[in-house]
Amino acid sequence: MDQSTFEDRKTISAPMHASLRHDSAHKHVTGTADYIDDMPEPEGTLHAALGMSDRAHADILSVDLSAVKAYPGVVLVLTGADMPGVNDISPSGCHDEPVLAEGKVEFHGQAIFCVIAETRDSARRAARLAKIDYRDLPHWTDVTDTLAHGAALVTEPLTLKRGDAEAALETAPHRLKGQMRVGGQDHFYLEGHIALAIPGEDDEVTVWSSTQHPSEVQHMVGHVLGVPSNAVTVQVRRMGGGFGGKETQSNQFAALAAVSAKKLNRAVKFRPDRDEDMTATGKRHDFLIDYEAGYDDEGRIQAVKANYAARCGYSSDLSGPVTDRALFHADNAYFYPHVLLTSQPLKTHTVSNTAFRGFGGPQGLVGGERIIEEIAYALGKDPLEIRKANFYGLPGSDRVLTPYHQTVEDNIIHRIVDELETSSNYQARRQEILAFNETSRVIRKGIALTPVKFGISFTATWYNQAGALVHVYQDGSIHLNHGGTEMGQGLFTKVAQVLADAFQVDISRVKITATTTAKVPNTSATAASSGSDLNGMAAYDAARQIKQRLVAFAVEKWGVAPEDVAFVPHHVRVGDALIPFADFVKQAYMARVQLSAAGFYKTPKIHWDRAKGMGTPFYYFAYGASVSEVSIDTLTGEYLVDRVDILHDVGRSLNPAIDKGQVEGAFVQGMGWLTTEELWWDGKGRLRTHAPSTYKIPLASDRPKIFNVKLAEWAEAAEPTIGRSKAVGEPPFMLAVSVLEALSMAVASTAGYCQCPKLDAPATPERVLMAIERLKARKEG
Repeated sequence: MDQSTFEDRKTISAPMHASLRHDSAHKHVTGTADYIDDMPEPEGTLHAALGMSDRAHADILSVDLSAVKAYPGVVLVLTGADMPGVNDISPSGCHDEPVLAEGKVEFHGQAIFCVIAETRDSARRAARLAKIDYRDLPHWTDVTDTLAHGAALVTEPLTLKRGDAEAALETAPHRLKGQMRVGGQDHFYLEGHIALAIPGEDDEVTVWSSTQHPSEVQHMVGHVLGVPSNAVTVQVRRMGGGFGGKETQSNQFAALAAVSAKKLNRAVKFRPDRDEDMTATGKRHDFLIDYEAGYDDEGRIQAVKANYAARCGYSSDLSGPVTDRALFHADNAYFYPHVLLTSQPLKTHTVSNTAFRGFGGPQGLVGGERIIEEIAYALGKDPLEIRKANFYGLPGSDRVLTPYHQTVEDNIIHRIVDELETSSNYQARRQEILAFNETSRVIRKGIALTPVKFGISFTATWYNQAGALVHVYQDGSIHLNHGGTEMGQGLFTKVAQVLADAFQVDISRVKITATTTAKVPNTSATAASSGSDLNGMAAYDAARQIKQRLVAFAVEKWGVAPEDVAFVPHHVRVGDALIPFADFVKQAYMARVQLSAAGFYKTPKIHWDRAKGMGTPFYYFAYGASVSEVSIDTLTGEYLVDRVDILHDVGRSLNPAIDKGQVEGAFVQGMGWLTTEELWWDGKGRLRTHAPSTYKIPLASDRPKIFNVKLAEWAEAAEPTIGRSKAVGEPPFMLAVSVLEALSMAVASTAGYCQCPKLDAPATPERVLMAIERLKARKEG
């Protein structure tokens, strides 16, 4: 990004809404940002490694660990029976996820034992020496196999219903029915999972964990150790990426490190190899979507019925709320007069899938866009025309009720799409592409404009809370701690901007400190795009309390009215006097004014009745739209993303530079999910895409050749969010659907746009080529 994009951190006062640099940006590029593996290890630190199953589903008949224990350097070998408390780390409370498997394994790569040794190399080598006898059991890794074997569920499904979808389908002028596969995705964070446990006195232990949910790690470690949460301190300064993969998956590594550290009274570090990390930890859920839709001659949807079946893995993990959210976003930006949506969270003999950016929302949205696409091809219309015909209405319209009975009160999708359609010159470019495809024999092009409407809040209502601890020291410097975690997304910088703005001081006066359960308790995961919303408001509340005390102090000392006291850049104005902030604070300290506060915030208005499938689960919606243009080689299926234009709504941005970077990164990650990142299990249930050599994330060369990203500067949150900003983490991920839709158009051109290509995701070059051949065969037939 251009240097001029950023404003100087040292000179900008009241910096909320300013494009300030990420607080660790210079450390990232110089290699001086400390991650857990960079921390000096305490003397005598030991290292851990997993002993993993080589069966997908089997009874464990016997385990011989004698060779493992005899390996040079091995100090301890743990099994499930060695857990001092409970051998379970299930975040859902279902008690279906053991720390170490006992009696049975349910996926290839499941941990059976853990080796603690003097070196990491010794631990990993020793872990391969176990002799385990199994009795193989039937296994299934795919959704279709699970359906064929009785469709066992890992958690309770959800139904969303409004109107009478079955009756409306019967009477609709037109009707379609189809099925779509949507693949999973590995988080592929730069920093893998890691934990460092340091034993303390009595029952105490401190765990440095690369986690998005320090309080959950705290609770799980306590659960496994059999100690109360007050004995466990979890600390996180930064992560090298998370994307949801460190919301629950950190529990196992932290628990094993803590148990072994307490048993041996020595520090223990656990850093799995990349292959082991990818094999043993959960991913984005794969979905098989069956859908039906009824519509009229203009393409207006009259009814939708759909079932979202998901590959959840062997345990519940977060599959319930993930599959719920898929249904919440199956409508995307479109009003369904009659709707019946069901989830089907299926058990498979694979690693338990988990949270991933969007949390099921992207899979739901893709299914909704497939319905729009099918209608467009059936009627011979531009899919954008069908999209516009089905948008939610503006406030006051009768087209504002979602399938979960929440009213859409802040709809700006019409303006977003209209502005992007104009600024990207979409219509003229589409005509040029149609003309190009008429004469080009090998290369075909496609273009698509797709919208995003994404709900913001945890659907588990109790997670919508946050705390912050703020100290103002007598020299005027400020200490900030809150429950959110920094995984590269700039959360710490944004919350510091909120605090600096509240006190009207330079952001350089605010010290950002590591997240720790010892300072702010009962934190929610930094997830659901709510990090800035929740923690920014909590920090603001703490500042409000301190400022209230300072105003009262000024009123008493100088005899002025409260309205005559104001915080202005670098100073406090008391009547006609301007007092430097540090001097004012020093005087308040001398007068024994409390200069510390614990702030708290809980999201208002939201409620959710899952049993009824009704409520207001989201505080507001974030909107966006993207236009993607692609070129495909019809002989090989290879393709290029030629140009992307994005207009995205982040409300009144807390930091436009950081938010723009989040939009760009989310789009590319979403593009990877929909085009190149393919998970593949073989017949023995082994994940074969478990390393960079076999799993293809987007490269720098895969990015759009022209990439125009703009924030909707006129947008402002309708609700009183922090600074009237909106969440940015997850919503732009789904903008990448325009790439899939553009590829679809390019493929459809090979058969005169008469058929919907029905591309499954990821639309790899192989799938694109097969779709081309399939359409040609139908045309010739």
